[in-house]
Amino acid sequence: MPDKLITPHGEIALPAFFPDATYGTVRATGMAAVESTGTPGMVMNTYHLYNRPGARLIKSLGGLHRFTGWDKAILTDSGGFQLFSLIRENPAYGEIRRNEIVFRPERGSEKMTFTPEKCVQSQLQFGSDIMMALDVCTHPDDPMDVQRQSVDATIRWGARCREEYDRQTRRMDKKPLLFGIVQGGADAELRMKCGQELEQIGFDGYGFGGWPLDGDGNMRYDILKAAADAMPDTKVKYAMGLGRPEEIVKLVDMGYTLFDCVIPTREARHQRLYAFKPGMDNAQGVHADSFYNFVYILDDKHCRDDRPVDESCDCELCRRYPRAYLHHLFKVGDSQAYELATTHNLRFYARLMEFLRK
Repeated sequence: MPDKLITPHGEIALPAFFPDATYGTVRATGMAAVESTGTPGMVMNTYHLYNRPGARLIKSLGGLHRFTGWDKAILTDSGGFQLFSLIRENPAYGEIRRNEIVFRPERGSEKMTFTPEKCVQSQLQFGSDIMMALDVCTHPDDPMDVQRQSVDATIRWGARCREEYDRQTRRMDKKPLLFGIVQGGADAELRMKCGQELEQIGFDGYGFGGWPLDGDGNMRYDILKAAADAMPDTKVKYAMGLGRPEEIVKLVDMGYTLFDCVIPTREARHQRLYAFKPGMDNAQGVHADSFYNFVYILDDKHCRDDRPVDESCDCELCRRYPRAYLHHLFKVGDSQAYELATTHNLRFYARLMEFLRK
């Protein structure tokens, strides 16, 4: 299992967590604050940035790093999952064809066409450090014929992405990394087929593709394990869109070493902050069944609380302010509350990664 990932914007120790900056920003905070947490990279979304403000504009302004002011690693998701989700919710928005995805954001207005080639071209225009191949996503409950079609299309599109990547980067000195995505739904054999054929094409890393939850919202660890087993152990295994702290610990044991998720920043905006339980802020502690608590900062009991959110944390919030102050900021609706809470939760995740690397 690799213990580091080398990108054009630096070396990343693994395991690592990237917050989601879908539109080029981590909501409620700035790039300097994110960098202060020890976060080594972030995830931005090709579909959304291709749609607004556009790949050409971003390239003309020096790429995503210059455009956003982030000088560490940037991973761009292909946008395939977003398109899949929108089309699944309402088929009138578009369709997934054999060679492309056609999407009509305004139900019949200007048509957008996503191809594997365009996906790669856009991510190169962005100046991404880690690019994701365009795949065809499914839900675990989809019938087997849909799962097979998804795997076949993901392999075909992966080969087209690889071919376009090789053509576009042959004269580049510092090349971005290109990751493939392993599909196959809940079927272990399909996952293995997809992983093996993508390995034959050749990628720098491999991501879990699809929906990891069952109909009741429970995590399907069996699916995640099948996907991990289908990926080569010599390459980075990326658990896309996952997850909660306790989920990440389990997934590291499966071999995954790269993660992204909206959860820590979303929890912060909803006044829920992570705090390690006493004695659990270490490599052994995070493997306990329960190693952290939520601090619900708007609870009345915190209005006079002079303790930091987490005694063991070294983020700005915990170093400088008592819980009562953050409680007050949220009560009066001050924007600093959201930045301090978001920075704290990202620092919690960065520290969790540090403990998992030991």
